[in-house]
Amino acid sequence: MGERAWMSWSGGKDGAFALAVARETTAVAGLHTTVGADGLVVASHVPLACVRAQAAALGLPLENVALPAPCPNDVYEQRTRASWARLRGDGATRVLYGDLFLADVRAYREQALAGTGLAAGFPLWGRPTGALARTMIDRGLRAVVVCVDPTRVPAAFAGRAWDADLLAELPDGVDPCGENGEFHTLVTDGPGFAHPVAATVTGTAERDGFVVATLAS
Repeated sequence: MGERAWMSWSGGKDGAFALAVARETTAVAGLHTTVGADGLVVASHVPLACVRAQAAALGLPLENVALPAPCPNDVYEQRTRASWARLRGDGATRVLYGDLFLADVRAYREQALAGTGLAAGFPLWGRPTGALARTMIDRGLRAVVVCVDPTRVPAAFAGRAWDADLLAELPDGVDPCGENGEFHTLVTDGPGFAHPVAATVTGTAERDGFVVATLAS
């Protein structure tokens, strides 16, 4: 049996492009996401309905891990490891991530999979993010900025398209892919999508120190 991977998924551009790159050589069986008690995807603050729509457009099943609020780290690890165990039993061999260059995050991913029988993969690792951002856009990836850290990026960027114009307006020192947590995105179209995903921005709100776009899918 060949390699059978699952993509760790929060709905953002890096994961979407990593998925596209991985599918050139690897059989990807589905998407794996974690959702809080508020119905929002952990890390990206997007509604689960948006991620379900992405999975449908990509033609992939979605494995959803529900988390309580608050969620202690040991509970998070217990539930995600139980999910990985189910997928391993169904033949999964690898988990793919859209991480780009943060070594501590990569080490955490690899440690979290220790003992599960699953390996970690990073299809975009080490690519210069300026060139990578331009490549994503040139290949048709379309995304909306859904969450910003207002201490690093203007709050007005929440709800805007992640495109060449926005890249040109980023403050000095902000990674064009937001790898340091400056912002998060929701992909609405791109390589592998059978059709665009609807995600209408209806406003913005403050949540946990971030400015997030409210979405109607």
